[in-house]
Amino acid sequence: MAIDFTLTDNQRDLQKAAKDFADGVLGPIAARIDRAADGWESFLAGREAYREMAHAGFTKSFIPIEHGGVGFSMLDLALAAEELTRVDVSVPTTLLASGLGLQPVIQYGTPEQKERLLRPFADDTEGDLLASYAFTDVAGGANFDSPDPAGGIQTLARRDGDDWVITGQKHYTTNGTGWDKQGCHLYTVVCRTDPAAGAGDALAVIAVPGTAAGITVADVYDKIGHRGVVTPRVDFDEVRVPAANVIGQPGKSGKQVVAGAFSWTAALIGAACVGTMRAAFEYALDFSRTEKRLGTVPVIEHQNVGFMLADIKMRIEACRYLTWKACHDFERTAGRAQELAIMTKVYCSEAAVSTIYDCMRVVGIASYTKDLAPLERIMRDAMVFPLYDGGNQGVRRRQLHDLIRQPGYDPMLAARGDIPPAE
Repeated sequence: MAIDFTLTDNQRDLQKAAKDFADGVLGPIAARIDRAADGWESFLAGREAYREMAHAGFTKSFIPIEHGGVGFSMLDLALAAEELTRVDVSVPTTLLASGLGLQPVIQYGTPEQKERLLRPFADDTEGDLLASYAFTDVAGGANFDSPDPAGGIQTLARRDGDDWVITGQKHYTTNGTGWDKQGCHLYTVVCRTDPAAGAGDALAVIAVPGTAAGITVADVYDKIGHRGVVTPRVDFDEVRVPAANVIGQPGKSGKQVVAGAFSWTAALIGAACVGTMRAAFEYALDFSRTEKRLGTVPVIEHQNVGFMLADIKMRIEACRYLTWKACHDFERTAGRAQELAIMTKVYCSEAAVSTIYDCMRVVGIASYTKDLAPLERIMRDAMVFPLYDGGNQGVRRRQLHDLIRQPGYDPMLAARGDIPPAE
């Protein structure tokens, strides 16, 4: 089939529905979310908008149809995410974080696990349930796949009869508070099943109900951006769960489960980056068309401003289509094609920071104030893109390095869209 970037009628309808929702529901509360007293109050400020997102069907968009969800394609999710994050990044990130928390189940769960663990989220039309991917240990996360048991993930699970018993401390566990600081509905916890074995033999992901004894929300971090996204520290102290809650096989598929979840969200972060860049560009474009700054013509007539806007627009378009390609290939290959997803996360996140700063340069000093322009908020939100979800330096470039240094690496495989060979 020929390459075709034309959206279908259904995709255009989805795009419009997401835009209307963003303008009508997220727009009126975006500033309130950002200006709340602390991180917890900011998170709660988006609560009703999240409920409306559930009523509109967005919260089950990533759940497969056979388990009660809507089953959006990844490209559909990217189209919606761009429109939503153009107005507010916090509430849509809460949604995508639940999707990340459920990805180990969606991608690697057994049919029984999928039905048992996904169905409550599909049936939740009120937006009461949140999932959380408990990945980052308090000591760090970049070296999660260390072959040396002295390093790597230090959250441990020991087998006790028909149960696994989990102990460890996690932070940046997005959504991990739930709506009441008592915990979310479901955690997928990255851990090791043997303190004497490295990741290749012991890395595991275990689904943990938020009602399990021994889970404590120890702290809620306040941040300079993404203020309505809750990123707590969560402690697991002798948390007992059934052995049937292990996703995949510890050691044998642990790294694949972790990488698959992170590649899903990596591709979609590209859409969030495009949304924030669009918001900044549209503000800067309108400013340049209407402001003369004591001159005689609008500043867009000046070559330095016009060239800068042209460069900004080129970056936005490049990031959008890289995102679409990454989403398409990831889904078409059932998660096997991860190279472009990782590249999308790195390239788009870093492009977003530089692009939004260029928009601030177009506007000038007013862009640095809280009340005269929205650009300072957009910049604060964008600054975390290269740092979170597997930092670009600590995790993402290392993932690409690992791919490129493989003896059989094919530099054109991603361009052709071929399915990568099995590991």
